[in-house]
Amino acid sequence: MKRLSLIAAVASVFALGACGSSPADSGAARASAAPATSASAPAESELTVFAAASLTGTFTELGKQFEAAHPGSKVTFNFGSSATLAQQITQGAPADVFAAASPATMKTVADAGLAGAQTVFVRNKLEIAVPPDNPGKVENLKDLTDPKVKVALCAEQVPCGAAAIKALDAAGLKVTPVTLEQDVKATLTKVQLGEVDAALVYQTDVIASAGKVTGIPFPEADRAINDYPIAPLAKAPSPALAQQFVELVLSQQGRDVLTKAGFEAP
Repeated sequence: MKRLSLIAAVASVFALGACGSSPADSGAARASAAPATSASAPAESELTVFAAASLTGTFTELGKQFEAAHPGSKVTFNFGSSATLAQQITQGAPADVFAAASPATMKTVADAGLAGAQTVFVRNKLEIAVPPDNPGKVENLKDLTDPKVKVALCAEQVPCGAAAIKALDAAGLKVTPVTLEQDVKATLTKVQLGEVDAALVYQTDVIASAGKVTGIPFPEADRAINDYPIAPLAKAPSPALAQQFVELVLSQQGRDVLTKAGFEAP
């Protein structure tokens, strides 16, 4: 009888233990003890590039190539005056990459601590753009000083305007424009619409016009060449994509697109 009582007591202890800890409870305890794992960060998919207006055609093409090489990615461009774009960036506009038409405008962003490593990737120079029928009979830079010739220039604070002033100074000439535009595309449009007889624009814009204007080279343009720097931005929302886009622009693939459009290697 004593032996039977002892066996019953032991069985009772095991039964109580089984009631106190089920396999599910043990699993829950292990789960609560394990360190919590954070959700992985979403993959970068959107890239915003601020670029000089003169890069519109080439960067649009490179953007398509980039999207094809990075499935699921989307590249959005903001083209305009480099000076305006620099101001927007320093005022907090979200952007991943800045490609400027002059070192001076890139310096504005760099001085604010917002530009990453800069690289000059192309150069560009001016030409005189006239309508195909050349109503002002313009043949050289000096012809732009004729008061009868209506001339459009970029505003002085934007790179194409600064280059125009530098070229005119090199020639010892003074031109009184009938309009000052905020970027080179707007300046070229004045010629295309026949609102002016001539304008000083980049040679790449003459090529991009596909015959809508005629370009007239002039020697002083060699003394007013603009270097174009590009940089990923320090506060880029998509830093990895930003670096990859810069690498595409600097690659042989990027250079082929740019030189085909008339840009010169640095």
